[in-house]
Amino acid sequence: MMTIKVGIIGCGSIAVHRHIPEYQENDTAEIVAFCDINKQRSDELAQTYGGTSYSDYNELLADDTVEAVSICTPNYLHAEMTIAALNAGKHVLCEKPMATSLDDADKMIVAAEKSGAKLMISHNQRLNEAHQAAKQDVAAGKLGKIYSFKTTFGHPGPEGWSVDGPDSWFFDKKRAFIGAMGDLGVHKADLMRYILGEEFKEVGAMIETSAKAKATVDDNAVLILKSTGGIIGTLSASWAYNGEEDNSTVLYGEKGVLKLNADPDYSYIFIGADGEVDKQQLGEMQTNDEDGQVNSHTIDAFIQSIIEDTVPICDGEEGRASLNIILKAIEAAETNTITRF
Repeated sequence: MMTIKVGIIGCGSIAVHRHIPEYQENDTAEIVAFCDINKQRSDELAQTYGGTSYSDYNELLADDTVEAVSICTPNYLHAEMTIAALNAGKHVLCEKPMATSLDDADKMIVAAEKSGAKLMISHNQRLNEAHQAAKQDVAAGKLGKIYSFKTTFGHPGPEGWSVDGPDSWFFDKKRAFIGAMGDLGVHKADLMRYILGEEFKEVGAMIETSAKAKATVDDNAVLILKSTGGIIGTLSASWAYNGEEDNSTVLYGEKGVLKLNADPDYSYIFIGADGEVDKQQLGEMQTNDEDGQVNSHTIDAFIQSIIEDTVPICDGEEGRASLNIILKAIEAAETNTITRF
C-alpha cells in the first residue's frame, strides 16, 4: 500500500485539532515533519508523533522524504509558502482563504500547473454529508428551480480556539488580512458555489468591527448575493454568536425548502411544497467545541487525489473563485455599492 509522507507547516490549533488527527486516521498518510516559527511547538509534536522538527519551512521543503504538506499558517503566508512548496515538488493542502489577493492566488495556480503537484484548498464544508446530498439533490431537480438561500457561519470568535488566545493573529489585519469574512464567510461562499453549481455575479455587503475590541479586521458581515442564474440570497459571517454556534444553510425552491445543519437532530431536512417531510442525520459538522472535532474527510480527499492522480475536490481555481466573492464583498462595502464580477 502506498503511503504519502507529510509535513505540517504551522503547528497552531488548526494543525493540532484538525489536520494532524485526520492524518493519523488515514492509513495511507504518515506525518514525518513539523515546522513552526515557535520551535517548541514543532518539537513537542515531533516528540509526540515522531518525525523531524523544523523552525524554517524552507528546511522542511528541502527534506526529500516529505512528499506533501499542509499549510496551517496565518493567511498572509499562505501564498508564499504554497508556491515554495509546489516549486519544491510537494503536493499542498492549503488552509483557507488560499491567499490575500487574486494575484497571489493566480501565482499559486501557475506554480501548481508548472510543478505537476496537487494544490487543494481546505474548504471542508464541501465534504459534509448533508452538503454532498444537497448538491446531488439540487442537480437532480428535487427542489425544482432555486429561488433563494440563506447561509450563516458564526461562533463566539477565535480567541477560544487559537493557540494565542485573545492575542491571536486572527485579529491582526497585517497577518490575517480579513477577519470573520476570511475565517468563516469564505467557507460559505465556497459552499454555495458548490451546492448551487453556479457562480455569483453581484454582491452587496455590510461589514463591521463591533464585537472584538482588539480587532483590526471585520468581526461581523452580512452579504447579499446574486448568481448567474438569478438566485439571490444572504451570507452571514460572525465572531459574535455568543452562546451558540450557527453553521446552517437553507435553500428555498420551487418544490420545497431544504434545511442543512439547521437542526440539532437532523442535518438534512426537506419540506416539500406538497407536504412531504424528509429528515435525515447525515453526519455532523465540525465545531470548535471539544466534542466537535469530527473527521471532515478533508485529509482523506487530499491524500486520495495524490494517490489516484485526480483533481482535488477544491483545487486552486475553485479556491480562487470563492476568495473572489469575499474580495468583491469588501469592495462593495468600501464603496457602498453593488459590486459586479
